[in-house]
Amino acid sequence: MKNVIRTLRTERGLSQEALGTQLGVSRQTINAIEAGRYDPSLPLAFRFARFFGKPIEDLFEYDAEEA
Repeated sequence: MKNVIRTLRTERGLSQEALGTQLGVSRQTINAIEAGRYDPSLPLAFRFARFFGKPIEDLFEYDAEEA
């Protein structure tokens, strides 16, 4: 799944650690999501959306070719 989490995080001047703390996950989880190695659970995707003030669809893009 493609995402814009790294872009939004860096625009806000947050480290992976700081974002993880805000969302209740580890820095490693943020790193894996940004790198596309891990797809967030639905509850975590909603937390990202709420945190960044954007719809989930603006943050994550399903790529059927990768699935």
